Amino acid sequence: MEGCASTPAPDVIDVWAWRLDRPPAEVAGLASLLSPDETDRASRFVTARDANRYVVARANMRIVLGNRLGTPPCDLTFAYNDFGKPRLVLKGAAPPHFNLSHSGALAMLAISDRFPLGIDIEEMKPVEEDIAGYFFSARERASLVRVPQSDYLQAFYRCWTRKEALVKARGEGLTIALDSFDVSVGERATLDLSRLEDEPTGHGRWELRNLDVPPGFQGAVAALTDGAPVWLRHHGDPRVDRDLTNLRSAAAHPECTGLRPHRNDDIRSASA
Repeated sequence: MEGCASTPAPDVIDVWAWRLDRPPAEVAGLASLLSPDETDRASRFVTARDANRYVVARANMRIVLGNRLGTPPCDLTFAYNDFGKPRLVLKGAAPPHFNLSHSGALAMLAISDRFPLGIDIEEMKPVEEDIAGYFFSARERASLVRVPQSDYLQAFYRCWTRKEALVKARGEGLTIALDSFDVSVGERATLDLSRLEDEPTGHGRWELRNLDVPPGFQGAVAALTDGAPVWLRHHGDPRVDRDLTNLRSAAAHPECTGLRPHRNDDIRSASA
């Protein structure tokens, strides 16, 4: 796969993006790369579209990681913590950190040899319920109130994806309440973890970055850098409707009329 063979620098987070909806013959070929538990999970989706997107997601995640490690994609083994965050199981080597997110017809995968991380993307659909009132902090709600109505949806999804990226990076699921820390809702991505009791310093350990996403999406990545400089290296351009060289596609979580917090994209947390 073009780009996979380059030697990753330790201060780089590689971000891969690809389209989800692929021809049936291609999906069938990708399905052969999945493990039995992934195949079982795919069979339990209600719609064929969601099942196919899941197959494409998991298979292409395997392709990217396998090419990075020089391992056949079907030979990769994953383990999961109690909250569903996946990790690679390797013999005699430290595995890279990675995290997958998917929404609508887009998937993005973040990989780092150095930094624990989380990624979240969301297709910006109308928000019918007072989700901000349920999940966001008082500071974030106050910031959203000041946003012009024409910009509200973008600001809401900036906030949501930034919070989700941090929660996924920590890998502690529902033990972290989304209203227990603060992120910005404007274009500049910032966070304040001083209200988290188990966060030693509150500031400086975590880096939060916006993702380069196509129109109609918002996305963010969070990484435990401890102040080390880091930059994002994007592979493929999700703003252009074209095939990515030798990379076929990726997964989907459910249509997000009701956003669910604290997802990690393992086979147990995807919804049918």
